[in-house]
Amino acid sequence: MKVYEHPKCSTCKKAKAFLEQHGISAVFEDIREHTPTRDELLKAYQYAGSLRKLFNTSGMEYRKRGLKDLLPTMTPDEAFELLESDGMLIKRPFAVANDAIAVGFKESEWEVFQ
Repeated sequence: MKVYEHPKCSTCKKAKAFLEQHGISAVFEDIREHTPTRDELLKAYQYAGSLRKLFNTSGMEYRKRGLKDLLPTMTPDEAFELLESDGMLIKRPFAVANDAIAVGFKESEWEVFQ
């Protein structure tokens, strides 16, 4: 299992604690240095059903770039390219394991990793 995180993110810390409590091992990647691959982003998009759900909508970079207004007009390829270019735009934690994927942390959604 791989988890893309921002080490100072409180939600990422909650996800890490959840994994530890359930004895689930994971490799953690700093999302600022290593963004999810295009394939991982595509799988997350297919799962979430919305490009907006892949974006860290509460992040400073999202607001600074005015993505609230731009995102509805973007194609998936344009959105993926943007997400790949700046990990801070991606909702985190972003977890990938075999056929399961989770964007953000909701304990009920992370139970698939057990």
